Amino acid sequence: MERIGWKGRIVDCGRTVREELREPTRALRQAIPEVYRGYGALHDAALASGALDTKTKELVALAIAVSKECDGCIAAHAHAAVQEGATPREAAEAIGVAFLMNGGPATVYGARAFAAFEQFHAEHADT
Repeated sequence: MERIGWKGRIVDCGRTVREELREPTRALRQAIPEVYRGYGALHDAALASGALDTKTKELVALAIAVSKECDGCIAAHAHAAVQEGATPREAAEAIGVAFLMNGGPATVYGARAFAAFEQFHAEHADT
């Protein structure tokens, strides 16, 4: 689902970002597979349910992605948060914490993150 944003432009901060990164990521993964295996293990361990459930951890990751101004991270963690059952209200509140911690730049990347989350949420609801 695409949204019409500022000045009538289509806003797609989720699916398109993931698609644009797919091939370059695949090429880099083939060049340094051991690094990706190590990162994958770290990813899985960090996001595994424990004292915090995986949904909460994905929302934390989404807020950090906003603070780091990383479109690829935003797309990945917005999608994962939806898959874990996060609601738009939960995503918005997590993004609000990023505003607190990062100031003005977070308002730009926060909007991107919320647009990506809503896109994935709408797609998930359609399935």
